[in-house]
Amino acid sequence: MKIEPQHVVSLTYDLYVDQDGSEVLQESATEEQPLTFLYGAGQMLPKFEENLSELSTEDSYDFSLSAEDAYGEYDDEAVANLPREMFNESGIPEIGSILPLQDNNGNRFQGVVASIAEDGVIVDLNHPMAGRELHFKGNIINVRPATPEELSHGHAHGPDGHHHH
Repeated sequence: MKIEPQHVVSLTYDLYVDQDGSEVLQESATEEQPLTFLYGAGQMLPKFEENLSELSTEDSYDFSLSAEDAYGEYDDEAVANLPREMFNESGIPEIGSILPLQDNNGNRFQGVVASIAEDGVIVDLNHPMAGRELHFKGNIINVRPATPEELSHGHAHGPDGHHHH
């Protein structure tokens, strides 16, 4: 079956990123634990879906997304200095640790502790993959029409359409 909007796609992938000129495996999904998503529902990077649009069950794929088409260029301005008082209870985090943050609108996102200053903690708010070209390789395991329930919820319920427990 061909991948189209309102279909549920299960696939394997290996995601490679360029690190100092060589490709490093960043994350992957296996046949035992595939990535399953409702195609066209806006959960995935738009260009990722675009690259899958002509594929069918059992097809393999291999494509790259530029940083611009993935998580955007690295933004030197996207850094926050969080006051030390914020960490009175939890203690000052280690450099490189990931902090769950929330903006004034209630949107959740993550920041990576870049450095510790005298008056606060410097947090990098860029997506960890910002500024990187992403290289995906994998196979399409299954494509099926989404159920009405999945369409109304806007996401897939597991590879075979399992219901919420």
